[in-house]
Amino acid sequence: MREGQAIARLEPSEQMEIDFSIDFAEPAIGHQRKALTMVHGTFVRELSDSRTFCRKADVDMMIANGLALGGTMDNAVVFEGDRVLSPGGLRHSDEPVRHKMLDAVGDLALAGKPLLCRYEGVRAGHAMTNKLLRALFADDSAWREESCSSAAVAGLAGAALIMAANAA
Repeated sequence: MREGQAIARLEPSEQMEIDFSIDFAEPAIGHQRKALTMVHGTFVRELSDSRTFCRKADVDMMIANGLALGGTMDNAVVFEGDRVLSPGGLRHSDEPVRHKMLDAVGDLALAGKPLLCRYEGVRAGHAMTNKLLRALFADDSAWREESCSSAAVAGLAGAALIMAANAA
């Protein structure tokens, strides 16, 4: 799926993989790319602590309009030009792209079951990933549901949650 310069794509894979790239005018963000295979704790180690991010001008506009009332410099990374304004700086040098990957993992979880796929996102966001999933599930020939062995399930992203749900 392509919209302007944004791309969201799914391809078959033996495990969940995410490849994401972003490109922002702010020098402190710039171009970032990261690819991960989402197995064996990758989510916890690589993505779970990555905060949302925005520009200081956006924060000022939201506050002026009575929005973002729970937002602080501690729960979001705020950029202004080439500076990171949030105390303590970044948790990872590429925290913005990691947060976009975190968003994609959450969006893909809305499929209702684990996906064995490679997700590629280029400047993609929530709406685009949602459209991609809707298009996928609208075409019965584009996907199939499979049963997995317990060993295969153990390697999936969120395996502990899957196993807990199956035990209930």
